[in-house]
Amino acid sequence: MKSFKFKSAEMRIAEATLRKINDWEPKISQLTDEELKHKTNEFRERLKSGETPEQIRPEVFAVSREATKRVLGKRPYDVQMIGGIILDLGSVAEMKTGEGKTITSIAPVYQNALTGNSVIVSTVNEYLAERDAEEMGLVFNFLGLSVGINKAQMATDLKRAAYACDVVYSVHSELGFDYLRDNMVMSKEEKVQRGLDYILLDEVDSILIDEAKTPLIISGGDNDESNLYTAADLFVRTLNQDDYFIDEETKSVYLTDKGIEKANKYFNFTNLYDIQNSELVHRIQNALRAHKVMKLDVEYIVRNDKIELVDSFTGRIMEGRAYSEGLQQAIQAKERVEVENETKTLATITYQNFFRLFKKISGMTGTALTEEKEFIDIYNMRVNVVPTNKPVVRIDDKDEIYVDMHSKWKAVVKEVKRVYKRKQPILIGTAQVDDSEVLHEYLLNEGIPHTVLNAKQDASEAEIIAQAGQLGAVTIATNMAGRGTDIKPSKEALEVGGLYVLGTEKAESRRIDNQLKGRSGRQGDVGYTKFFLSLDDQLILRFSVQDHWKEIFKSYGEDPIAGESIRKAFLSAQKKIEGFNYDSRKSVLNFDDVIRQQRDLIYEQRDLILNRDDLGSIIRKMIAVAAEQTVNNPYFVKKNNTLDLEGFCNYVNNNFMQLTNKQFTPDEIRKFDREDLINYIRDNWNKEYEKLRQNLINKFGVGGLAESEREIILRVFDLAWQDHINVMDKLRRSTHLVQYAQKNPYQVYTKLGSKKFKELTNTIAIGGTVNLMKNYDAMPATNSLDIQWVFKNMMNKNDSNDNNLKKINFINHLLASEHEHLIKRGLSLEEIENVIASKKEQLLREFKITEKEFEKANNPIENNALAEEIKPAL
Repeated sequence: MKSFKFKSAEMRIAEATLRKINDWEPKISQLTDEELKHKTNEFRERLKSGETPEQIRPEVFAVSREATKRVLGKRPYDVQMIGGIILDLGSVAEMKTGEGKTITSIAPVYQNALTGNSVIVSTVNEYLAERDAEEMGLVFNFLGLSVGINKAQMATDLKRAAYACDVVYSVHSELGFDYLRDNMVMSKEEKVQRGLDYILLDEVDSILIDEAKTPLIISGGDNDESNLYTAADLFVRTLNQDDYFIDEETKSVYLTDKGIEKANKYFNFTNLYDIQNSELVHRIQNALRAHKVMKLDVEYIVRNDKIELVDSFTGRIMEGRAYSEGLQQAIQAKERVEVENETKTLATITYQNFFRLFKKISGMTGTALTEEKEFIDIYNMRVNVVPTNKPVVRIDDKDEIYVDMHSKWKAVVKEVKRVYKRKQPILIGTAQVDDSEVLHEYLLNEGIPHTVLNAKQDASEAEIIAQAGQLGAVTIATNMAGRGTDIKPSKEALEVGGLYVLGTEKAESRRIDNQLKGRSGRQGDVGYTKFFLSLDDQLILRFSVQDHWKEIFKSYGEDPIAGESIRKAFLSAQKKIEGFNYDSRKSVLNFDDVIRQQRDLIYEQRDLILNRDDLGSIIRKMIAVAAEQTVNNPYFVKKNNTLDLEGFCNYVNNNFMQLTNKQFTPDEIRKFDREDLINYIRDNWNKEYEKLRQNLINKFGVGGLAESEREIILRVFDLAWQDHINVMDKLRRSTHLVQYAQKNPYQVYTKLGSKKFKELTNTIAIGGTVNLMKNYDAMPATNSLDIQWVFKNMMNKNDSNDNNLKKINFINHLLASEHEHLIKRGLSLEEIENVIASKKEQLLREFKITEKEFEKANNPIENNALAEEIKPAL
């Protein structure tokens, strides 16, 4: 039966467009350099005149191809043009290693930059970002486009300048962090990004799939609980194998009944799982995971007494990354390095939800087809396999499988020895750092010269890879996925069979194995790949079949196991783990989708506040919500369901009315029912706040008013949102417990999350109103009676402390506030000193405080007790 090869709509469009590009090529090639450069302005004018990007695409791609040929000396192949069209259509282009993905990206990036919208090329590390920006930037600069590089640790103004360029190259994680930071700024001018329009992701599967399990987190505000980490760590060190259970399939670890009993005894608890012990339970769970699941030189390494994470897919150190929720601290306690304080999450987003913010997204990689379902489900992107420029002649041999690890390593060393003898370059892929070091010892004993590339030698990566294709080269590499550097076999090496890729373990994903294989046989070169496996490999250890299989195949001894069934079993195990990992990423995304909707609303409202010149309408809405929440607060309801008038008035007057001449009394509010009281409180607050606003305008002008209000509201917004993120984080951690009550954790999280978000909006409204009504900058500029009245209002009648201390404290506050605003207005130091001196003289006179009393109170040497109590703001 004849097989039918289905072509996607994107591939049919790409092939049709390629024919048009080739038709344009002779005409474009006749242009002078100046005429070719002028094409950029011509395209921009045509787009402004109403032509669509699709209509000009063939000519744009032809211009890009000609510019690439003239600047880089390389004419992009037809298959590279097809790949570029696939990228311009917002899909994933799967192109084999060595097919020139970087040059493929030039045309779609040029096409999208013509619109004037933001165009970002995302890479997996800064080395690649700089390399590509410099090399491809030559073409873009030739065509009149500006190119920027965005890096971590760059100054804000340099970042802003990079994003302002027509094309910006950046590491993927830094893009996410910049987005989060942009939504924490206090003015719109501080933002660095100029929009999320089009992004082209290099190694798209590594970024959107492999790294999608861990969210991006900005942390701050140390939370010292180091004694809990230490206590949990010491307890876990006392456990034996009967006290915990590891689920190898899901990599989860739990205390058994014996372990729980031991914990109760160790910590002197009646029940470990009482609600008051929840923080310690969480620490114990992390300590268990750190000791029993996380492995040194696999998931992390210790370098310079610091825990550094290893990317399990690329073998690289993940600079600046740390595990969240206390796991990092648990590993630090395990490895006996300094336990850093766990920090509070200030902002967070998953890779999935960040990249889905872009209006258009595309990506290229050597391997993506096995994960097409995930690309479609989560990102609405199809995967299109772009044909190779030359046929692949590499030989992919069948896997050799051994009963135990020792037999496997013996076979690997024997094979390396054979290959080295004939001088064929060999790249040996290991899954873990400790495997590469075991093999290193074996090869040393055999006297075979070799080079090791793992997370510990990451700095010399490019140099090691450059030599890996030379005659007689033996290179051991931990996980070659996403390395981004081609291995080019020398002419002599090709004559003896090209690059030999030897895999020593199957990865959790077939994509990673395919990437390792793809290092050999680039651009039609000869090459050879083979995997050597054992029943002791991690892939088999994750399933409860290892002992059973070892018993069945023990007769093979040190010989490879024959037959196809065992190879199919390995493939089946790999597919099962791919399924687990997909479910895990989908679960992360489902839970983050709840907070994504909330984050979108908060950031949208935040942008509204940043961009409005008059915040009056927003403030009135906040006051309305605050009034309703205050009147309906159950704290003021007595047992007979009536309002505690005295307590209510005290609360409202102390928190909202300190700077006003209005004070609520029980007799005044007694006559209102609940609904009318809400309206009465709201109307009074609006009326009094208008007076405060007028004071701000009188003192600082309309611009100063907006700046003051914006700063107050945003600070309330940000603090409340940060608290909410941490509440939601704890909520997510605890929802798995509802499974025992036969409830769906996601549904429970969604329901409780919605309730918490409603509480958040109420908190922002009340906090914003309180802070606006207590803004001391809104006090009258010269009315001493008002200032004295406010001060009297602030005094606690039951406070027996010297009133002079209170007055001096209040004066210090007013002077500090004035000082801050003078700085913002850009006054010189001399001008500020003169204004403050004049203001201080006026306030001392109004409050009847002598200069000597004031200086003495503010001099910690003369009066430590007095100074400690006052804590002057200046």
